[in-house]
Amino acid sequence: MKVTIGIPAFNEEKNIAKMIVKLKKIYDEIIVCNDGSTDLTGEIAENLGVIVINHKQNLGYGAGINSIIKKSKEIDTDILVTFDADGQHKVEDVKKVIEPIKNGDADLVIGSRFLSKTKEKIPEYRKIGINIITKVTNAGLKKKITDSQSGFRAYSKDLISKLDISDMGMGISTEILIKTNSLGFRIAEIPITILYEGKTSTQNPISHGTSVLFSTIKYTSIEHPLKFYGIPSLIFFVIGLSFTFLSIDYYMEVGRINPNVTIVAAGTTAIAVILLVASVLFYSLATIVEGNKSK
Repeated sequence: MKVTIGIPAFNEEKNIAKMIVKLKKIYDEIIVCNDGSTDLTGEIAENLGVIVINHKQNLGYGAGINSIIKKSKEIDTDILVTFDADGQHKVEDVKKVIEPIKNGDADLVIGSRFLSKTKEKIPEYRKIGINIITKVTNAGLKKKITDSQSGFRAYSKDLISKLDISDMGMGISTEILIKTNSLGFRIAEIPITILYEGKTSTQNPISHGTSVLFSTIKYTSIEHPLKFYGIPSLIFFVIGLSFTFLSIDYYMEVGRINPNVTIVAAGTTAIAVILLVASVLFYSLATIVEGNKSK
């Protein structure tokens, strides 16, 4: 089977050479997407004889992954492995993530940092952020996962041929999971070793995490509106109904309305109705879109 390694890279001149050299000892086909780097990342990759995709400007992580997936289709690869350029992944783990696909057990394999003994190396703020995002993502998946934001993944040829992705930023990790699930492909996880040494991310963790969370909510709500809006609607309806009974009971005993209880009853019921309407509306739109795609 033809295995291709895809590396999205932005200003990684310090790491890219040693990573490519290690990977080339095992795998012949390597794609580097140079996402508008202002350093020598692109030149180094080209001199090492790998396939290089050059973005004229920094378009974002999602754009890099999208370009790599498109190129892997062109070169007709059987398995694509995406591999971060910052040195936190071990080359030896590539064999582990492609194994379930080679055995016919999965179409998308995630290298999970949270199934590994080295998860203690993950900075605490990252653990919290990734866990929150993963819980929201799991609301839209049949099979629950532990690490929705891992960039270390393996894709089958069948999945690559069907994936239609659009996110230009970090939200692409969630978009791929949600769409893989919706297309009926199988998702698996395997533990990987992580190396948080030296620099990790130059982005502000709060703004970065918030952006990814909103993207996750967007894709989950679009693909599963009944679950995303319908369940909260039911919860608010039960709360509203409970306060309505309390309000009626209070009126029967005292002879006047309790304004606080009545306001809560009316407010929660109104929210329930709004969420219910939203769930039906988005579900109808999603059904129409899916119907048009299948024609």
